Amino acid sequence: EIRGLAKVLCDAATFKPIQTPLPPLELRDLLFTRGPAFDQPFLFRPDTRSELLTAVAQELQITTEQIETSLFADRPSKYLLLDSPAWTPEELIVRYNLELARGVLYWARGMQVDILGGYKEFWRYIKLFKLMFWATPSDGGGYHVELDGPLSPFVQSITRYGRQLAAFLPALLLCERWRMAATVQPPGLGGELSYLLNDQDPLPSIFKQKGGFDSRMEADFAAEFEAKFGQKRGKWALGHEDEVLLLADTVMIPDFSITHLKDGRRALVEIVGFWHPDYLRRKVRKVRQAGRENLILLVYEGVNLAEEKLKDIPAEVLYFKNKPILKDVIAAVKRVAQ
Repeated sequence: EIRGLAKVLCDAATFKPIQTPLPPLELRDLLFTRGPAFDQPFLFRPDTRSELLTAVAQELQITTEQIETSLFADRPSKYLLLDSPAWTPEELIVRYNLELARGVLYWARGMQVDILGGYKEFWRYIKLFKLMFWATPSDGGGYHVELDGPLSPFVQSITRYGRQLAAFLPALLLCERWRMAATVQPPGLGGELSYLLNDQDPLPSIFKQKGGFDSRMEADFAAEFEAKFGQKRGKWALGHEDEVLLLADTVMIPDFSITHLKDGRRALVEIVGFWHPDYLRRKVRKVRQAGRENLILLVYEGVNLAEEKLKDIPAEVLYFKNKPILKDVIAAVKRVAQ
């Protein structure tokens, strides 16, 4: 346990290599070509280690102490400590427990997650860590997600994928309501075990909840909607990123939902205001995959996404110059809401 606590502290600390008069690799090449050398002279090795260091130090015009310090200075164990986390003993134990919880997943065959709320970060980190998954909507709301583990027969690089799955766990801890069941096979136990976690377990996440809006354009749209239709002044309610569209090996989370307060009809709204060509291609591909007729695309004219690039997609498309025109959006919502 002491070694584990020490590793947690070292992983969270900041180190940097020390400055050396000569790159350590060059220094080792220079010394090792003259060796081997020992503390005491031998018949075929008359020069001792100290004599060899002295000779090289004179040649390089540095001290033997500088050679000793520089010889393996490129090894992490020799790095200089710059900063360490100011954890209390209790905080260190909590972080240590998190690392233990993550470590079990290195031997996971698969993981099943039922996620019932607050799942935006969950999907973002699945994509970030390139995890393989299959997801279906749950009858009671939310989603049932099956993820391959590093011991899955479909995984080729076991070590790399195990690190990614373990690194993903803190993203799950950000979610509001969830439960996880993993099948693990730690070495030396000779069989499979069930590994269970849920949102009641006292594990902290080391990731920060992003929250809020992704752009100023989204924030302004929500504020204008609230000003004109909020506080029961209208028939429609605005939701933010509250529905996930499952698209084979990826997902799409529209920026907003607009739901009729009485009959429950619903439309999804996605603002396309980012200009990068790769982003636009991925966005259009996802919209086609989604195949949702109640999806509305609000496209900023400055992104140069011409109408011909958006033909043959089921979504309603509205272009805008400076900001979306809310009365036009509501009119489109009334046309497509289901």
